[in-house]
Amino acid sequence: MKSKIKGTLLLCLTAFIWGTAFVSQTLGTAYVSPFTFSATRMLLGSLVLLPVIIVRDFVGRNKEKKNVIGLTLEQLEKANKIKDEKKHKTVKKTLISGLIVGIAFCVAANLQQYAFLYSSPGKIAFITSTYVLFVPFISLIFGKKIRAITWISVVLGACGLFLLCVDVSDLSGGINFGDVLALVCAVAFAIHILVIEKFLPGVDGLKLACLQFFVAGVISLVLMFIFEKPSFSQIKGAWLYIGYAGVLSCGVAYTLQIVGQKYLDASFATLIMSTESVFAVIASAIILPDTQLSLEEIIGCCVMFIAVVLPCVADIVKAKRESKNTDGMD
Repeated sequence: MKSKIKGTLLLCLTAFIWGTAFVSQTLGTAYVSPFTFSATRMLLGSLVLLPVIIVRDFVGRNKEKKNVIGLTLEQLEKANKIKDEKKHKTVKKTLISGLIVGIAFCVAANLQQYAFLYSSPGKIAFITSTYVLFVPFISLIFGKKIRAITWISVVLGACGLFLLCVDVSDLSGGINFGDVLALVCAVAFAIHILVIEKFLPGVDGLKLACLQFFVAGVISLVLMFIFEKPSFSQIKGAWLYIGYAGVLSCGVAYTLQIVGQKYLDASFATLIMSTESVFAVIASAIILPDTQLSLEEIIGCCVMFIAVVLPCVADIVKAKRESKNTDGMD
């Protein structure tokens, strides 16, 4: 029970950091261009994770040394050979996975960062959260079936998106360009999630995250010098927002997510993390008073939130029923 409470608190903190980071990303656009913000943020996130990985691996090597005490020379040589072969395969897979995942993350994150030039952080957060709805659709291409509850969520999500993005009092005004970018970003994040699902087995999650941020940061850095004119003074002016998004959102929050998910069911963990959109709206309303949502937009947020968490709740209910049935058979 204590471990579940610990996991819940860690993931709530993760959602809080991710949600408030949306405000930080918005404020950062006043100082630096999107690619500049993404490049510095991602490289900083990678740099933060690096010492964590080094310390953890050092502790792990010390434990391995204790385990080999008492082995014969022949047994030790055999164990080292197996270890080296396994390490070579793991390193190769991690590098390939990090490159592919990093490219996917780079596309999704930069689309999101550009959306902040045209739309509010609260709206972007909720629209981005629809990646939960796009994942099963993309999975359908690979032969996976879509559940009825997902179809219901998709309909609800579409209704919520309409209320959130379209001014019902002036339908001729159309959808904000930032909302469109956020929606495309949601699709990109859905692909990013599926790519991680594909490559994560057999790969160190923390190292994959670090490499992901590094690859995405380097690509953004190249794009920054091609399309933008960054200056040290601009980056210095945005240091607080870049630092929050890089150190806390990328470095700390991802680490908390990995630790927190060890103690919880995946469906329940996803449900908790999806509340980042709620934190984003609350934070933007407190810190950015000019981004107050209208009644229609608030209703749209509520409908979209229900759409996002509905499949997660259904999974939890199903898991509990199956658990009771199993206990009953015993």
